[in-house]
Amino acid sequence: MDGREPTARLVPHPRRGTVDRERIEAAVLEILRAIGEDPEREGLRETPRRIAEMYAELFSGLHRDPAVHLEVGFEDEEHHEMVVLKDIPFYSSCEHHLLPFHGVAHVGYVPNGRIVGISKVARVVETLARRPQVQERLTSQIADLLMDRLHAKGAAVVIEAEHLCMTMRGVKKPGSVMVTSAMRGLFRDDARTRAEFLSLIRAR
Repeated sequence: MDGREPTARLVPHPRRGTVDRERIEAAVLEILRAIGEDPEREGLRETPRRIAEMYAELFSGLHRDPAVHLEVGFEDEEHHEMVVLKDIPFYSSCEHHLLPFHGVAHVGYVPNGRIVGISKVARVVETLARRPQVQERLTSQIADLLMDRLHAKGAAVVIEAEHLCMTMRGVKKPGSVMVTSAMRGLFRDDARTRAEFLSLIRAR
């Protein structure tokens, strides 16, 4: 076993096309009317357009393949030590309420003859975050992608995030932080490798 997950767990190909801004504007108009507002008043007149533009940006990851960022790497047969990029800030949208969740991601991998620029790891996180998401899936997708595209010996991802669907509505518990982790390969099978990664991301 090499610690990889079944291919069904990997990130699907991006959807074709682009965000339909006209449909979003029409939908926002209906929402404004449904909540009892007047979409023609001055403060709301441009709101449908602004939201359409915002959604095009927030959900741009639906139309991008995060794997392309891992194609720009290079062979290095000599380096087999852990690579860690921590405190990667990200913003995403919870698919249940379309409210933001945000925080930091910590990503590590052990190369197997191929390494990639650290900025590409951050771009993978950003691309996958810019979709309707749940934190658990986002965490697994990052780890699975590193395993699949880099053929890494192991990959580890820890995400810490605050969810506005919990802090501004529902139970209303601001300051609550959700932590998820995904361990693949060496990080799952070797307790020492896992402990080293966790100690590195906790160090300040």
